[in-house]
Amino acid sequence: MSIIVPAEWAPHKAMWLGFPSHGELWQDNLEPAQAEVAALARALAGPGGEQVRLMTGSVEGEAAARRLLSEVANIQIMPGRFGDIWLRDTGPIFALHGDQPAAMGFTFNGWGGKYELEHDDEVASQIADAAGVLLRRHDFILEGGAVDHDGEGTVLTTGQCVLNRNRNAGWTPQDAETALAESLGAKKVLWLGEGLMNDHTDGHVDNLARFVAPGLVAAPIGWGKGDPNVEVYDDAARRLSEMTDAAGRALKVMRIPSPGWVEGDDRRAAPASHMNFLIANRAVVCPLYTDKAAGNFALKALEALFPDRQVIGLSSNAILSGGGSFHCITQQEPA
Repeated sequence: MSIIVPAEWAPHKAMWLGFPSHGELWQDNLEPAQAEVAALARALAGPGGEQVRLMTGSVEGEAAARRLLSEVANIQIMPGRFGDIWLRDTGPIFALHGDQPAAMGFTFNGWGGKYELEHDDEVASQIADAAGVLLRRHDFILEGGAVDHDGEGTVLTTGQCVLNRNRNAGWTPQDAETALAESLGAKKVLWLGEGLMNDHTDGHVDNLARFVAPGLVAAPIGWGKGDPNVEVYDDAARRLSEMTDAAGRALKVMRIPSPGWVEGDDRRAAPASHMNFLIANRAVVCPLYTDKAAGNFALKALEALFPDRQVIGLSSNAILSGGGSFHCITQQEPA
């Protein structure tokens, strides 16, 4: 029976969103991160045209979410259990198994053993149960942010992450392609190399390159003095320009300015990326950081790529302190 993961631009029944709920993890950034997630939820539920299912992970988190969002239409607050908000990686990947919806669940090991938190391994089953969708378990390690889909069987990923020995030791590209074909219906896997500097996910592709239409991929170009990822961006764009998708189309690459140097709390370069945008039913929501000019150019580029959707830019500086952004904390449930 065929399996297909719909493209993110296909219609959604709901958008799952994680809400910062654990003060011991977020510390001084807890309330700012909650405010940024609340702004994202409002944008998704309003101009984004989404039914938002906001998952909280503690009694305190639920109380904060209700205080900020209980009066907003189209937001359903869902008390649950998670280690932290990165539902793209801990939750299921929704697919169509034949003509039936299914939720594909994978082993999660805290991004190669870096951050193993209680309840993260329960997130996929909680979301599948709440959605009323059968969870199909697969016995290998994979995070949703490691793969991007064009809805036609082409999967974009990075070797740094999916072939990392801290995930599925000994995997070859062929092993990975077989596993992705059996679990996600991948007809062709496109391999990029390294991801962003200091990205604890070991190079998730949703920080590096994204399908925006069949045969069309967005990828960053370096911005400003000291951008730490210029060579990584150029390597990804070069590889993409030489690739074809599962339908045999030569890929077109649209390059979008990166945020440039964004300093993290540890004074190293943070893995900030405009590629961590989120495609909603009627909008595209892009994370913005410290360089306003870079952000404005990124928004203009996205407007050209998504003329049928409203492009919205929102601050993601506090969320970034946890290691990711809007795409990382969401998971779309296809209609």
